[in-house]
Amino acid sequence: QVQLVESGGGLVQAGGSLRLSCAASGRTFSSYAMGWFRQAPGKEREFVAAISWSGGDIYYSDSVKGRFTISRDNAKNTVYLQMNSLKPEDTAVYYCAARGTYYPSLYEYDYVYWGQGTQVTVSS
Repeated sequence: QVQLVESGGGLVQAGGSLRLSCAASGRTFSSYAMGWFRQAPGKEREFVAAISWSGGDIYYSDSVKGRFTISRDNAKNTVYLQMNSLKPEDTAVYYCAARGTYYPSLYEYDYVYWGQGTQVTVSS
């Protein structure tokens, strides 16, 4: 069992930055691929970024590529999402998720464990 707790969300002006953190419990964190997803009001949850167990494989959605950076620190059981050049359309609840395998996926149904989410609001 893995428990995930996100933090770092908040209100920021367009063009600003935030760093989200996702702290995981459990000794198997380093063997799990991790992902970030988001859900805006009235919309389906969508993929944002994902990272393999080692950090060697990373994927981004086209909408955040070049602005967001996913990383992980296995010694701290934590995955991060650095978000720069934020836009109002980035406003959403952001969720981190753990996949029970080494390699990341773009699909939420491939992820087994989910955090409770953290709100990110970008004002124009």
